[in-house]
Amino acid sequence: MRQRHSHRHARGQAGFTLVEAIIVIVVTGIVAAMTAAFIRLPVQGYIDTEARADMADAADLALRRMSRELRLALPFSIGLYNGNQTIQFLLTKTGARYIDAAFQPPATLLPLDFVGGNPSFDIVGAAPTGRQAIVPGDYIVIANSGTPPANAYAFGAGADNISRVAAINGTRVTLQQNLFASTQSPQQMFQVVTGTVTYVCTPAANGGGTLQRYYTTNIVSGVGNLAALGTPAVLTGMVAGCAFNNVPLAGRGGALMTMALTLQRAGGESARLVRQTQLDNPI
Repeated sequence: MRQRHSHRHARGQAGFTLVEAIIVIVVTGIVAAMTAAFIRLPVQGYIDTEARADMADAADLALRRMSRELRLALPFSIGLYNGNQTIQFLLTKTGARYIDAAFQPPATLLPLDFVGGNPSFDIVGAAPTGRQAIVPGDYIVIANSGTPPANAYAFGAGADNISRVAAINGTRVTLQQNLFASTQSPQQMFQVVTGTVTYVCTPAANGGGTLQRYYTTNIVSGVGNLAALGTPAVLTGMVAGCAFNNVPLAGRGGALMTMALTLQRAGGESARLVRQTQLDNPI
């Protein structure tokens, strides 16, 4: 009697048979495969959307930076190079007015000398302060038109509308050398240039290119010598394409800059962003 009870108890403790285990594994595999088929597409869509959003943000940040600085470009100093994939311009930070000798100012105020080459002159009103403060090494530019002799790019080579600052004390500016001559402003206005900015776009297949910003405190014309453009800083990588175009606005004295930038992940998603910036070019 005891032996029969023990035998029934042993049979009750038995586990799954091999056939049952195989059936469970097969069923589990089928369920997992079906679940993966339903989940894969939404997950992949989410990953692709995130990738496009990241690239769009990177492109937008780069183009916003370019637009902001282009609005500070010295009038008639924007140039396009390398098949409209490079932008160069002279960067301004402020402007002010000089005293004209024709107004017969008091002896305590020095007008800007267009005849004798006196290197010192006084600013009308208070001198710019903070980030806009005039400092030694800046350039004073008057009525830039982009054509000789009022072409600031020809600094030191015949331009008579640009001179470099040696010192400033209060409202009195002293130039390294007074090169001003025939080019004058009817409103006695000048602009302060800090140097040359160059945006160089180098696209490559599968997003292997870059968009770089070069800056130098020197006046540089053209992009034939990259070493002369200053130290580069990468605005964004993943660059697959870019195109810049500057179209004059007839009768409005300005231009419309269109910038297109395409970013792409290696062998994957891409995003193209276009931004237009209206530029004013007063003299």
